[in-house]
Amino acid sequence: MTSSTYEFRVEGQLTDQAREAFCDMDIEEQPLGAALVGNVIDEAHLLGIMAQCRTLGLIVVSAHRIPGSRARAGHHPRAGAG
Repeated sequence: MTSSTYEFRVEGQLTDQAREAFCDMDIEEQPLGAALVGNVIDEAHLLGIMAQCRTLGLIVVSAHRIPGSRARAGHHPRAGAG
């Protein structure tokens, strides 16, 4: 798996603990939940993000690679950036 940008949509509002856990991702609050967007380097990283969501009690509504995205080496978007 090549490093790519993924979007994860979760139900509900994120707690401070969840925001800290995903501090290397862009977080966009939405009326019914939140979108987390960030660099996923490989399948193990993808599964780790999903496991972290489960640990934090977040319900993942969707998770997908953003078409045409190729994350730059060493690039990690920050929460709230953009």
